[in-house]
Amino acid sequence: MKITHIHTKHFKAPLKTPFITALRRVDMLEDVIVVIECDDGTEGYGEGAPAMAVTGESLNSIIFAIDYLKPHLIGRDIEEFDTLLHLIHTTIAYNNTAKSALEIALYDLKAKASKLPLYQMLGGMRTDFRTDITISMDETEKMVADAQHAVALGYNALKIKIGDNLHKDKERIEAIYHAVDKHIKLRLDANQAWSAKESVALLLSLEKEGIVAECIEQPVAAHDIESLRYIKERVQTPLLADESIFSLRDARQLLQMQAIDYVNIKLAKTAGISKALKLADLAKEYGVKCMMGCMLEGPIAIVAGLHVASAKADTITMLDLDAVNLLRSNPIETYVDFNESHLVLSDSYGLGVMYA
Repeated sequence: MKITHIHTKHFKAPLKTPFITALRRVDMLEDVIVVIECDDGTEGYGEGAPAMAVTGESLNSIIFAIDYLKPHLIGRDIEEFDTLLHLIHTTIAYNNTAKSALEIALYDLKAKASKLPLYQMLGGMRTDFRTDITISMDETEKMVADAQHAVALGYNALKIKIGDNLHKDKERIEAIYHAVDKHIKLRLDANQAWSAKESVALLLSLEKEGIVAECIEQPVAAHDIESLRYIKERVQTPLLADESIFSLRDARQLLQMQAIDYVNIKLAKTAGISKALKLADLAKEYGVKCMMGCMLEGPIAIVAGLHVASAKADTITMLDLDAVNLLRSNPIETYVDFNESHLVLSDSYGLGVMYA
């Protein structure tokens, strides 16, 4: 199976409602799909979503990086898999989302060549999962209504976006907590909006009321790792690092400092599947569990994350792979069953996606 062509497509899909965080507002999903074609007609699919505020990548930069890497991959055999991954990571610096899109497509091809679902090729067995769903930042009444609607759809974990105003954030969390059943897990995500002292004050205030979220995600700036430890030492609420971890080195530093309780793994941050797997293994060494997260991505990238979660099911215990459920319609055919919170992998070869 020799690689003969690599091309990209611009994928657009409207969202049901605007996706609003402390960092950005998005009204329509727009990302890049990469298709790698082989001489036997087999195609591998990958995907990458721009997130300028997080990865620094745009649609154009993702496409440019993939175009730059094409000549280094075309003509090589998929059996040179490790070499292909090495070329992706060493030929160009940074550009993690572009690298991830190419890696996903290569893993899809490798699993198809092995006549296995990707999760099985990676050593996974689990096929049945539950994801949370994002409650975008808005006025309190709207967020409460969105939370109640999500629970009615069967979600038992809500990822609550906060971070524009501390007083409003506390009001939102309290209102949602009292509006849903107590078995519903609340995952808070401030997207770097607070200071360390603000984080501690707000979380302690909530804890005094008996509101202990399943986790608080990235409350402080990504580079401010000392503040993460400061928070962890002072609150009960478990601390999840997201934007602070792009590389294994980032993770190792935080884990050695005992500054976090959970690691959020995202393929767009780790530059693909290979390093995501290594990140999960590193977290396991320190006895730390992981969330499998996502950017605002389409079905191909979400399915890839699900395969990784299966491969590392002993360490990846939380899923935030809800992006497909945020779409008004899904034009990409998948053999993965997306039923709101319930996600089920199939036994089809590769990723289990089709894109015309």
